[in-house]
Amino acid sequence: MTVLEDARAALSTGPLCDSCLGRLFADRSFGLANAERGRSLRISVALEDDEPFEPDEDCWVCEGESARFEEWADRAAAAVRGYEFDTYQLGTKVPPLLEENDRLLREDLGLPVGDGEDDDRTDFAGERLKTEFNREVGKRVGGRVDAEVDFERPDVQLTLDLATDEVEVQVNSAFVYGRYRKLERDIPQTEWPCKECHETGIKAGEECPGCGGTGYRYDESVEELTAPVVLEAMDGAEAVFHGAGREDVDALMLGTGRPFVIEVKEPRRRDVDVESLEAEINEFADGEAEVEGLRQATHDMVERVKEHDASKTYRMDVEFGAPVDEDALADALDALEGATIEQETPQRVDHRRASLVRTREVYAIDGELVDDRHADLEVHGAGGLYVKELVSGDEGRTEPSLAGELGVDAEVTALDVLAVEGEDEPFERPEFFRDGDE
Repeated sequence: MTVLEDARAALSTGPLCDSCLGRLFADRSFGLANAERGRSLRISVALEDDEPFEPDEDCWVCEGESARFEEWADRAAAAVRGYEFDTYQLGTKVPPLLEENDRLLREDLGLPVGDGEDDDRTDFAGERLKTEFNREVGKRVGGRVDAEVDFERPDVQLTLDLATDEVEVQVNSAFVYGRYRKLERDIPQTEWPCKECHETGIKAGEECPGCGGTGYRYDESVEELTAPVVLEAMDGAEAVFHGAGREDVDALMLGTGRPFVIEVKEPRRRDVDVESLEAEINEFADGEAEVEGLRQATHDMVERVKEHDASKTYRMDVEFGAPVDEDALADALDALEGATIEQETPQRVDHRRASLVRTREVYAIDGELVDDRHADLEVHGAGGLYVKELVSGDEGRTEPSLAGELGVDAEVTALDVLAVEGEDEPFERPEFFRDGDE
């Protein structure tokens, strides 16, 4: 059959709007909107049949939805008013009845009806109603909100639900990357809920002795010293702190700092002045922590930060159980330099870590005696190396160890992390930052 014959047959099925008529032939002509294509076909059929041109106001296929593109665009733009965003994506939920009507029209004409919801023009004649809605309403929304379409990870996802007559809005998270230094001990990286009372602050009807009734083991965390400032700046619903590993609670994080990302969910503002934000965080943290190198980032950065197995450099104060001389210390350090260390899960963390034997490398180790029972050490090791156990031996669970090489007990009394780095450093790659950022 010719296009005009198919169009004539389609018009005979009942009232049909220009969009639904034109959509049947979207794969046979290009450069026209479906409504323009349908109107042209309707006029052509009327001229060929020498009948009056009578456009249909009602439509049995879309039930009038195709006439609402402008209305839906207005409503979608209104739904995201108050949110700051650069990219968006629009989708449509078409009721099963309208999808069935689309299929029945094609069956009546003997045209391909496809299988499922994929818009495959090889087995579905023309274009689906959903696809037309996404395009026609989507481009109108773009003109109203001054944003660009992003099919991968838009700032805002709009969904038109034709069944409920609602516009659903999903505002995707915004991200800020930086490095933090923790300048006081006994501060965890993130909030530490009390397990004794399950965060209630009450145990056996009384104030929980484990947390003093607060529900948390520590009063502050790096997360609590940084994330609230970012949350307020972006006017979001929630902030989540993601760190590239974590140091022990009693350790300082110094030197180059530890990479982190703060994720802000449902932000109303995205374009923040990161230099001002950095200063505000440091003022808020009041000397307990500080951040540097803040940049706006994308969601990819979260996984890069969390999964990167960076090497680390530590400085440690070590106390010995018996006198140690300089030669013995030098020999012990020489034995550990470049060594492969086998470590069974340390006793201090085996309640929350799987019991495994891990092998890690000591890249470099150096140190000097303060007196015959104390030393300062600096260790550069692979990610995941338990350096406290590298010193103590953990009752034989770590081999070799400094204590084992010296033949005396050794204990870390103070630990500072100086650097979190890696040969394949992912944290400065520009593709993980938003367009326009350095």
